[in-house]
Amino acid sequence: MRRAFVLLILVAFTSPAPAQQPQGTQRTILVTGASSGIGRRITETLASEGAFVYAGARRAEDIAALSKIPNVQGVRLDVTVPADIAAAVETVRKGGRGLDGVVNNAGVAVVGPLIEMEDEELTSLFEVNTYGPYRVVRAFAPMLIASKGRVVTISSISGVLSGPFLGAYSMSKHAVEAFGDALGAEMVRLGVRSSLVEPGNYRSDIGRNTMTQVEAALKRATGGPFEQPMRGMQAAMGRYDSYPEPDDVAKAVSHALFDPNPRVRYMVVPEARQAEVTIRKAIDEVVQLNAGHRFSYDRETLVKMLDSSLAKVK
Repeated sequence: MRRAFVLLILVAFTSPAPAQQPQGTQRTILVTGASSGIGRRITETLASEGAFVYAGARRAEDIAALSKIPNVQGVRLDVTVPADIAAAVETVRKGGRGLDGVVNNAGVAVVGPLIEMEDEELTSLFEVNTYGPYRVVRAFAPMLIASKGRVVTISSISGVLSGPFLGAYSMSKHAVEAFGDALGAEMVRLGVRSSLVEPGNYRSDIGRNTMTQVEAALKRATGGPFEQPMRGMQAAMGRYDSYPEPDDVAKAVSHALFDPNPRVRYMVVPEARQAEVTIRKAIDEVVQLNAGHRFSYDRETLVKMLDSSLAKVK
């Protein structure tokens, strides 16, 4: 079960050094879900590099704690609440700094067999993970267009992978992948760039925050064919405190925000196995798409396509 979980929530990529901002300027960035875990580390990293960060959180104590960090102003921001988003827009506007980038980090997880998932669980998941980035970017789009800024959305290697008991989470992250791609294609003509950062297993509060939902899913599974594997998943969700700190994720976000040539995707994982299963899954999809129809390519042509794509990245 542990291996199955690693395959699902899991990107290997050695993060580039953070790009340096031009002297005499201070970029302004909004980070959602900044109270803990990956969002907190992104906020701390950007602020330490000289950016001014509007750090979104829901609880008053988290907002106050974030505001104590140099170069950080905590703002109330629940990405499922339109009034919060509108108020955050007004806060940034009145701040007079403009806005150079948005980091869509706020996210949640739900765990369980798809055929036993409650409608409310699926709806709440998509409200945060998928509709949240859409709402935030739509609201701040005029500022981003004015600054020719950047949008960085935290996806997951689960945006590439999928499997038992994390199907709903993977669905939301697959949707985020499409969001990032389409947004980039639409906004590049306006000078706005979109990147996706796809982390593997890093320390965060997502396991702890999900435990109540996991326990409810396990209760529904009791006595059925999913009970034992769900117990393994419950144990896996409790291991998030043992994972590495998300420093490399924050560095990838910094590169996507500030480098003159940001990448479309940054896979960031703490171990080679997570990278391998993700890349193999992407390759398997190419092979499956290519098989058994009259427009299939031979191996030589596929290799040429791969070489062409590799050359673009270089």
